[in-house]
Amino acid sequence: MARENKAKVNLSEVAKAAGVSKMTASRVLRNASGFSEETRQRVLREVERLGYVPNRIAAAFGSEQTSTIIGVSVPFLSSSLFGAVLDSTNGALAKFGYQTMIGAHENSSETEETWVKNILSWRPAGLILSAPRHSKATRDLLRNHGIPVAEIWNLNTSPIDLSVGFNHYDCGHEMALYILSKGYRRIGYVGADALAPGLGALRRKGFIAALEASNMTFASEEILSDRSSFYAGFYGTETILNRNRNLDCIYFQDDAMAIGGYFYCKSKDLRVPQDIAIAGWGSMEIASVLPQRLTTTVVSTQALGKAAAQSLVARIRGEPVDDVVISGTRLAPGATV
Repeated sequence: MARENKAKVNLSEVAKAAGVSKMTASRVLRNASGFSEETRQRVLREVERLGYVPNRIAAAFGSEQTSTIIGVSVPFLSSSLFGAVLDSTNGALAKFGYQTMIGAHENSSETEETWVKNILSWRPAGLILSAPRHSKATRDLLRNHGIPVAEIWNLNTSPIDLSVGFNHYDCGHEMALYILSKGYRRIGYVGADALAPGLGALRRKGFIAALEASNMTFASEEILSDRSSFYAGFYGTETILNRNRNLDCIYFQDDAMAIGGYFYCKSKDLRVPQDIAIAGWGSMEIASVLPQRLTTTVVSTQALGKAAAQSLVARIRGEPVDDVVISGTRLAPGATV
């Protein structure tokens, strides 16, 4: 079902609400001179209240232009998973004649809000956003602006516009059931999102729910105030095993951390999975060259990026498109559990 688009607020409306001419409002927004501070503040108050975003393209070319820009925002540009999504998305959009403007928000709602305000001033044709949560101001701004938006990575049943992703809670729940079915009972968790909880927190919740259904919980947890990385997984595994040497399995936030944990175990001559089992999430390419196939959840970043691009372009063109598109995942048993 197509979203009902609201008309964008224009400069004339801002000027009228502030009780000034359109020229004065324009000069205020360009930081020109020739008006009082009281006038400036009055115009800026109405800009904020009405959710007006200046049009940089119009300012540069003197008229509205048909945009071929798609803004894409992800948590981290350094992540190989998000890098693969960006590569797929960019390639698919290019085939439709669009180019991307990319940003990263590091799981900060405030940083994402600032990026959205800035990108909207370029009047993009649409946005692709990957974030565990949006600020109320961001959601209101996007809805008022009426721009096509595809939220990706996490499945959102009440999206701003479109949602293309998968259920992270279910991924964690499914992995827990598999690990329990293999007989493991002293299970630990290692993650790295204490500062800015991301979607790994949803997988953890799903995992815990499955444990609680069996009257269990994590025997020990180590959630680092750090980004996910090989080193974070190595260090986190060292920390949790020094604290609790009786663990028989560790579920990691993602594959990067699981791989780090795997090499820590190897450095201490711990047999995987005989002494300690290891499970991750995300199917990182580098996991394919480990001495043992990692037990993980496979996600298709290529399919996700392509589906997001196709859904967004269909919305831009006014073509029928599902509001929610589910991208499949698959548990890969591997050899580490």
